[in-house]
Amino acid sequence: MNAQRFLQTQFWAEFKANHGWKAFYFSVDADGHLTKLDSYPQGVCDENSLTVLIRRIKGFSIAYIPMAPELTARADSSVAVTEEERIEYLKKISALAGELKPLLPKKTLFIRFDPPVDFTGLSDRQSFAQDKITPGKNFPCKIKKSHVDIQPPDTVLLSLEKSEDEILAAMKNKWRYNIRLAAKKGVEVTRHHALDPDFENAFNQFYNLFEQTSKRDGVSFHGRDYYIDLLKRGIPEEGSEKPKITLYLAKHEDDYLAGIITLFCKREAVYLYGASGNIKRNLMPAYLLQWTAIQDAKKEGCPVYDFYGCPPTDDENHPMHGLFLFKTGFGGTLVHRPGSFDIPLSPLYGLYDAAEKLRAWWFKKAMKKIGRR
Repeated sequence: MNAQRFLQTQFWAEFKANHGWKAFYFSVDADGHLTKLDSYPQGVCDENSLTVLIRRIKGFSIAYIPMAPELTARADSSVAVTEEERIEYLKKISALAGELKPLLPKKTLFIRFDPPVDFTGLSDRQSFAQDKITPGKNFPCKIKKSHVDIQPPDTVLLSLEKSEDEILAAMKNKWRYNIRLAAKKGVEVTRHHALDPDFENAFNQFYNLFEQTSKRDGVSFHGRDYYIDLLKRGIPEEGSEKPKITLYLAKHEDDYLAGIITLFCKREAVYLYGASGNIKRNLMPAYLLQWTAIQDAKKEGCPVYDFYGCPPTDDENHPMHGLFLFKTGFGGTLVHRPGSFDIPLSPLYGLYDAAEKLRAWWFKKAMKKIGRR
């Protein structure tokens, strides 16, 4: 039995419930049947529990299931999923949607899944993530590839099961050099948690860097309260298995240069958010930040460090090509996930789907073309 992915933990459900979502909890029996629970299931095996997030939008609801259900017997992401496995998995989520429908709020437009299936080959991912599965004998519910992916479909996973020397050796030479350069030039990395006496100042410095990043790169971000709430909920507690949230800052002399927020839990370490300023970038603070977090995650016993999102290929024309180079340079494995799938529950889903597609086009294409992002 594997530990839960952080998006299916009670910690994350309660956090999102404080920011516009409502968490529904279910237990799942051996036949796939669901029982709705009043609270998060305690003492239940991970694979026998399910968290569904619900959001109300103008009198309607949408249901979202992040990183569940698991594809059983999937130990090696380099092995392609067979067509039989794919069909069985999609049948599973189709049946799950049928079980969920009467247990969800009325006027729920659709259920959106983010299948936690990892591929190391793009062609394998593309074969899995076909555009549409029409209803039929095996699929009582229509399954449609969403126009919008909620979680990043491409990421870099760095195994922490090797020694620090081995992890360093697997990095690109320039990355090891940049880590040493930052330390040699006097860049200092500090760790901050919400109960620390200096937390308010540390967070203000981070948020200022966030605003600089947004203006420079056109990156959207949440309000201050969102990140403060996350950090407060993730205060380290001795003997607790809840995720630990840490704010890291890179500083040189009196200047704050960059910052990241990470999540450590039993199954994984995740680089959630990052920000950087516009000065002293030649001191390479981001490299030392990541290396410090990687070292801490290894000490915490996390088996893997998830860089959480990057372009799918080494395409020099991609607007985020620099991010691809940065994250892959640490020596991890580039992983591709199928992205989001929708199961429509209402005839009005088509209107929502069209509006979401138009909105995605506007923010990704039009706004950038007219220089507003």
